[in-house]
Amino acid sequence: MPEKARVGVLISGRGSNMAALLYASRLGDCPYEIVLVAANDPQAPGLKLAAGEGIATFGLSHLGMKRAAFDAIITAELERAGVTHVALAGYMRLLSPEFVAHWQGRCLNIHPSLLPKHKGLHTHQAVLDAGETETGCTIHIVTPELDDGPILGQARIAVLPRDTPETLATRVQYAEHQLYPRVLADFVTANTRPEALLARVRELALALPAAAEKRSHGSPGFYVEGGKFFAYFTDNHHGDGITALLLKVSGLDEAAMLIEQDDSRYFRPKYFGPAGWVGIKLTDGPDWAAIEAMMAAAWRLCAPKRLAMLPI
Repeated sequence: MPEKARVGVLISGRGSNMAALLYASRLGDCPYEIVLVAANDPQAPGLKLAAGEGIATFGLSHLGMKRAAFDAIITAELERAGVTHVALAGYMRLLSPEFVAHWQGRCLNIHPSLLPKHKGLHTHQAVLDAGETETGCTIHIVTPELDDGPILGQARIAVLPRDTPETLATRVQYAEHQLYPRVLADFVTANTRPEALLARVRELALALPAAAEKRSHGSPGFYVEGGKFFAYFTDNHHGDGITALLLKVSGLDEAAMLIEQDDSRYFRPKYFGPAGWVGIKLTDGPDWAAIEAMMAAAWRLCAPKRLAMLPI
């Protein structure tokens, strides 16, 4: 089981979206855990809720502090808790460029409109004033621009004839509580999903001289033009439930040595093992530097002599 992502949640008030993330994290298949809830108001009700659930909390008023200095304190607390990803959940404070840069690509925000429409505050009144027939909520990656950044997910609700900003806010919040845990779970596992792992394997394999790709044995295979296959990517091939890279090695002895050294990572692949191949599981924090070196060695074993001596 891959190690769970460690999420820090930033709030300013009662933290209803934080609670939705927290309770979703208790499900057995959830790929993240909440390790810290921090607020820019030490009296934020959400801090009490989180503490009651056994989650570490941190509260500090930002009043009288420069934005960068306050954010540096928050970052230090997140780092101390070993946070890998940050989720903003009703955090009513603009972030400093330094904070955004530090957590670039690892910080999400939820906004109560269908972005790019109605950025900023008073979104529900803006929806009604515009006469729109639907609204909703958006999860996006945080960038320096307010309520900007790549959109990861949206949920839509109808605007009813008698709606007010308050009734819209209530229904949008229901949608938020459904959307945020799912999007966060997808986000923290993005680099470990089969399509992402295949993309990384493909990048490494095709960077080698005269390397090409075609399907073989039902899987994407990588070979040297004029030579042989040196690598395969497999995902649940033959129903084994494993996402892995299969690499050609020098022989059965090398394969046995690798498996003996770490049988949680290396394995003897079905049908390939007797021919001097080893499998490397990819779903539990791959060591890509080691994989790159092993792939280069596999390429040399399979390349024709005119290529095998090339520096790579």
